Parts: sequence; C-alpha cells; structure tokens
Amino acid sequence: MRRQKKEYAVYFQKNMIDEGVIKFNCDWTDEPIGVSVPDDLKRWRDRMHELQLIGVYKEFNIGYGNISVKINEGILVSGTQTGNIYPIRDEDFSLVTSYNMNTNSVSCKGLLKASAESLTHAAVYEGDGDIQAIIHVHNKALWLKLMHQVPTSDKEVPYGTAKMASEIKRLFEEANLAHEKIMVMAGHDEGIITFGKNLEEAGAVLLKYLS
Repeated sequence: MRRQKKEYAVYFQKNMIDEGVIKFNCDWTDEPIGVSVPDDLKRWRDRMHELQLIGVYKEFNIGYGNISVKINEGILVSGTQTGNIYPIRDEDFSLVTSYNMNTNSVSCKGLLKASAESLTHAAVYEGDGDIQAIIHVHNKALWLKLMHQVPTSDKEVPYGTAKMASEIKRLFEEANLAHEKIMVMAGHDEGIITFGKNLEEAGAVLLKYLS
C-alpha cells in the first residue's frame, strides 16, 4: 500500500504538481478589483465546489478548477489557489485587465493574482464573441470518458501557456468547439472546460455530461 501511495505521488508530481501555479508573466496590482462580483458567479463556483469539481488535492495542498465571466472591464476570474475556499468571497476573485498571448503575459488586479488558467480563459473568449462565461473543472472519470469524444487538445500542450491558446484556436476552427461548448485538455490531467453565453449555459453543458 505504501509503495502504491509513493508511486502515485511520483505520478502526481510529474503530471499535476504545477496545478494552480502561475505559469505566465503576471503584472499584478494588489488592490481591490473595483467591480461587483456577480452573485451567480459565486453561486456557480460554490456549486462546482460542492460537486468536488473545484477544490484542492489535500495531500499536496494544490488547488484545481476555476471559473470566470467576461465583463466590460475585463475577465473576472477566481484567484490562484482558491480551491480550498468555501463559500467563495468577492475578495477571492481577480480582474484580468489585459493580456498578450505572444508574450504569455497577463495584467490583473485584486487581492489575489488571477488563476493560472487566465490565458486559457482568454483564448476561449477570443474564440467566439458570444461566450461570456467559462467553467474549468477536474473530474478523472469524465475526463477519460470524454477524451477524443468531444474537442480535445493535444496531450503535449500544457495548460496556462501560449501554446494552449493556439491549440484552443485550432479546436474552434477544426473541431466545432463553438457548437460543442466543451473541451477536454488532454495534457492537463482531469481538466475539462465548458462555456456559454452565461453561467447557466456553461453549467448546463457540464451537468448534462456528468449525468
């Protein structure tokens, strides 16, 4: 049993230890975001937490999953390493005010830095102007079930990078991602993204596949 646990720890460190870690150049202004956090954003995030689709790997103290909405001021996204927080609070969100895919950089403000997935969220929003909400969750069983059954990113492409942004663009062009509204991140163990014109639609897509 101890050997199995050790082997899993090695696997985890190789495949998931960077979950929640900022992987882009982050220009962070440590101040209140200055906008209201919608109640439905907090409600859907907490619902995902209750379903254990957003949370923390306790053994490694590493968070997983995040949620965002697009607003006039930018992208309002859950902050880095907030998977252990329940219920979520206004101060646990960050506002991405600008980003650059070419330089793998993000500018954000808030009491926390933006999620490590912020560039991935930005790439999805760029893929279709109707998209206003994104939910990123982790579920091993669903991830394995949906692999290559729905739009799936190349397993060699890591999350939170400019390469992933390019991969998402490819899926919009080649895999009808705008219609499917769900994708599997093959190179991001357990990672699944759904989206929609609002959180209700993004959440409904996810819950349909879960059921």
